Amino acid sequence: MTKKVAIQGIAGSYHDIASHNFFEGEEIEIIDCDTFKDVIAAIKKDPSVLGLMAIENTIAGSLLQNHELIRQSGFVVVGEYKLRISHTLAALPGTTIHEIEEVDSHPIALMQCGDFLNTLPHIRIVEKEDTAASAKWIAQNHLKGHAAVCSHRAAEIYGLEVVAEGIETNKRNFTRFLMVSDKWTADELLRDATKNKSSLVFALPHAVGSLSQILSVLSFYDMNLTKIQSLPIIGREWQYMFYIDLSFSDYLRYKQALDAVIPLTKDFQILGEYAEGKQSV
Repeated sequence: MTKKVAIQGIAGSYHDIASHNFFEGEEIEIIDCDTFKDVIAAIKKDPSVLGLMAIENTIAGSLLQNHELIRQSGFVVVGEYKLRISHTLAALPGTTIHEIEEVDSHPIALMQCGDFLNTLPHIRIVEKEDTAASAKWIAQNHLKGHAAVCSHRAAEIYGLEVVAEGIETNKRNFTRFLMVSDKWTADELLRDATKNKSSLVFALPHAVGSLSQILSVLSFYDMNLTKIQSLPIIGREWQYMFYIDLSFSDYLRYKQALDAVIPLTKDFQILGEYAEGKQSV
């Protein structure tokens, strides 16, 4: 059965690549969305649709708005994938690097390739909404002298030629994506899954030591805290929602840890319990 996956971006984007890798060997249909809010809307419109959303990057950090979008949606995190981000510089076939006058891409991608782009002082750098969309725009409009920072897959799809590859400054550049779904769909997907990771969110009393209490309890129950991220609660000055990821080997021990933690928190929510995701090389 073909799985439908909504992503922010188009064919050749890193969301597209991560979606195919997540469901390696399976038939999937990609639903292109302009924004992450549109991804959530696509799932609400059709509960059989899954959504893939970037949640953090090893260089740029967390995508804060996506934490909140997932929490507010009520959808369930059913899995994750960690994609190695390798950027290429792609232009119309036959273009040499000395003929490039303008480089177009998403601002984060441009930032991640700063060292390479600094070796090309003669070029203009122009921020666009998406890496793959920049490649498509150059190809469709036959823009000579333009190049896109994009994936190798995007260059292939839109008929561009790779002028330079592996141009990212940090070769340990990974983006972590979360796959989310409607609760009913999540039950089907996770029925026989091994669960050794979870994503949680909660608020804490505005009191001395409230966070350290939580961390002490998790440590006591041997929970591996793989991420913690705080976001301010709008309308409640100096109070925060805490988003945490836990990995564990003993599910019963994990549930005992939650039973001990929940009374110490406010607005506690399990965003998802799932198998720890693969990481591309």
